[in-house]
Amino acid sequence: MMMYENEESIYNLIPPEEYKAPKSKLYKSKHNPKVVPTGSTFCLTTTSKPGVANLNGEVAPEGSNHHNVASTGLWGKKLGDSKANPTTFMKKGQGTMRATGLVPTKTDYKKRGSKRAPVPKKDEKPIMGLTSDKNYIVANAVENILAAPKVKDNKGRDYTKKKDYGKTPKYLQKIKNEIDQEFELVREMQMEEDAQRDRDKFLLPDDERAELIKALKKKWEVVHKQYQEITHVQKIDTVGLRRKKENCEQELRQLEKDIEKLSKKFIFVDTTYGDYY
Repeated sequence: MMMYENEESIYNLIPPEEYKAPKSKLYKSKHNPKVVPTGSTFCLTTTSKPGVANLNGEVAPEGSNHHNVASTGLWGKKLGDSKANPTTFMKKGQGTMRATGLVPTKTDYKKRGSKRAPVPKKDEKPIMGLTSDKNYIVANAVENILAAPKVKDNKGRDYTKKKDYGKTPKYLQKIKNEIDQEFELVREMQMEEDAQRDRDKFLLPDDERAELIKALKKKWEVVHKQYQEITHVQKIDTVGLRRKKENCEQELRQLEKDIEKLSKKFIFVDTTYGDYY
């Protein structure tokens, strides 16, 4: 009878034996691990640490890529030159080179003398209890009041005898001329604007004025007829009729104002604003 793993069986009570795979023999390379890799870029000729690039792929490379090796190595002294010699010890005055007179010596200090006041002796005692009745504020005020005014010494110069004394400097005259030129330019521009504004205005002829009044009256009759048709309605209960009535009233008022304005004797037209007055 075939049995499944998920089915209950007495054989499942016995734990299976753990399988341990046999270990293979540890691999060990026959090449030397300390040999430099072939064609390595870590050992260039300019490196500060000498090494071997092993471009030939040798098993035991010899030598070094650091060619800058010599007795002096291009820098510093030879090996052993910096070693101290007990027979050639340093003497006085050999350590530092100094220019004469720049660095003061002990003799210079003696000649110059000390800048500080000497320390008082034990027998020298200061005078104690000295007082004064002088009022320094009043004394200072009196001295300043009675003092003669200070006179500046101009070394005998008389500036009133200069050639350009009392004359306007050249730079001020130049600035004044520039201001006058700008003012004249602005005045000319204003005059040109006024003249252009006068040219834009003209007197409306009587025949044209009569034609305009006639046309406005005709338009007033048309609008007035529409307005009368709306006023005969007993009840204005729609938004459209109410708005139409308001528009007619506003247009009639504007037409009456225009007719009244054109009824004057002299009518001037301003072309810049498109209006008449």
